[in-house]
Amino acid sequence: MNLSNPEREEPEINLTSLIDVVLLLLVFFMITTSFVRESKIGIHLPEASSATQVEAIDRPMVISVTAQGTYLVNGRALLDNRPDTLATAIRLLAKDNPGTQLTVSADAEASYQAVITAMDVAGKQGYNEINLATVQKDSQ
Repeated sequence: MNLSNPEREEPEINLTSLIDVVLLLLVFFMITTSFVRESKIGIHLPEASSATQVEAIDRPMVISVTAQGTYLVNGRALLDNRPDTLATAIRLLAKDNPGTQLTVSADAEASYQAVITAMDVAGKQGYNEINLATVQKDSQ
């Protein structure tokens, strides 16, 4: 009876198939990321350091966002805060005044989501350039 331990062979890990799978995943993700298209809205933020006057627009469209998250379009309150209602109001005013510029004027305490919703709805209505209204800080 032989009680000695036989020599064990060292296990070998073959990485070839693992490398093939990682390479295929890399190629897959590189190809699919090129299909992701984000909606882009051009925003011209006013600079606080300059105090230049902007040319007056005949009839600009202004979306105001209050601290409570309600929307006003050209000073008129909407029935509710749904994006569909805002889109309808923008569409009706754009029909009366084609080619107008759009300005979003938000209260300092307004939620970020309410401002982004207003900009998103305007972007879906075809406005590529949206101005954000701010007030210049008093320099003391």
